[in-house]
Amino acid sequence: MKVTALIVAKAPVPGLAKTRLAKTLGDDAAADIAAAALLDTLDAVSAADFDERIVAMTGDLAQASRHENITAALASYIVIPQRGDGFAERLRYAHEDAAASGNPVFQIGMDTPQVTVTLLNEAATRLTEPGRTVLGMAEDGGWWGLGIADPALARGLLEVTMSSPTTGADTRRALEALGADIVALPILRDVDHASDLDIVAAQCLGSSSFRGTVEQVVRHQQR
Repeated sequence: MKVTALIVAKAPVPGLAKTRLAKTLGDDAAADIAAAALLDTLDAVSAADFDERIVAMTGDLAQASRHENITAALASYIVIPQRGDGFAERLRYAHEDAAASGNPVFQIGMDTPQVTVTLLNEAATRLTEPGRTVLGMAEDGGWWGLGIADPALARGLLEVTMSSPTTGADTRRALEALGADIVALPILRDVDHASDLDIVAAQCLGSSSFRGTVEQVVRHQQR
């Protein structure tokens, strides 16, 4: 399908990645879990039917957990740096940069390792319908995926306070105010806290890096 996949990612560097999770598990374990989630996301997007695949990255990947695995997985991606001040502005510019090919852009983060190829293909298919925007809400009130055909719509993200319980609803209102016709994708649970780990891991494939890492961390915590 003539859709560009955009993963917005942060290098999982211990001490900088998943800081809320790190308060419970420690810096190294939190970064390792973030790395596993990113690897699963990269695998799913690689297997889905996208015309082009881009990662907008921030942070020092050389210092990241599993940096060799991540670097290898990125070989089939176009990697671009994030730009702008604040997360909303970085999202806006990432969408604009990814839209250079003229394709609609479907953007996902790295906090939903349970995402499936089927779901990604569904999102891409809906996005190819004339005038459609797709939005996947997260259980915590945020959103996990956003697909837009017109990069000008991404400026609506500047009106939204990110990482709040109303981010998803506010994003929908901001996009609709710019004329977006939004199709809702299934709601997913993203990974922010220790309480999310087992629930999300259970939704992942048996071969999932995230699932295996969570099982290892749980076993270690129980010792």
